[in-house]
Amino acid sequence: MSSDFEAYEQDFGTLTAEITNKIGRIPKLAGEEKTQLVLNVDKQLEEVRELMEQMDLEVREIPIQSRAMYNSRLKSYKQEMEKLEKDFKRSRIAYSDEVRNELLGDDGSSSETQLIKLREERAHLLDNTERLERSSRRLEAGYQIAVETEQVGQEILANLHSDREKIQRSRDRLRETDANLGKSSRILTGMLRRIIQNRILVFILGAIILLTIVLAIYFNLRGH
Repeated sequence: MSSDFEAYEQDFGTLTAEITNKIGRIPKLAGEEKTQLVLNVDKQLEEVRELMEQMDLEVREIPIQSRAMYNSRLKSYKQEMEKLEKDFKRSRIAYSDEVRNELLGDDGSSSETQLIKLREERAHLLDNTERLERSSRRLEAGYQIAVETEQVGQEILANLHSDREKIQRSRDRLRETDANLGKSSRILTGMLRRIIQNRILVFILGAIILLTIVLAIYFNLRGH
């Protein structure tokens, strides 16, 4: 499992390096070239998202004692992914020098008001983007908590199932012990009964022998 995760890490590093390079080029371009590069980066970002999902699945399969380390690494990759997306969104709405010249005029004599308006619109768009990103992070955090809660619940259920099996085995041993005790009690009762019977027989035989001796002495004395 860890080898697969490390392979995904290498792919992640390669893709993010390419995306970072392309994002830096976007504001410097215009027209069809800029559009094609934006589409290319958008496609690569989708590949990175799918890669992150695979890494998340791999981490869930890693044993609990080793999972914390991989969770930490995955968290840092998610933060890096968020930064890339933020930089990409900013680069898409950043105006190139060529576009500014077309809007303001090559001699810079077109209205300053238009430039201010463009900046305000850009700031407003960035603000909305930040809000969407914060909402997305909160949703992701909630999802992560739900996943962790589910994992904890599964572990608790597994422990309860194990405890239930132990209790059931203990009950079975107690039943077996009770059965053995009952059998031993019956054996002891039988032995005690035979001992009492033997003692009664000994007393009877002793009484008969004593009576015989007494009668023999009596008849012997009477004969004289």
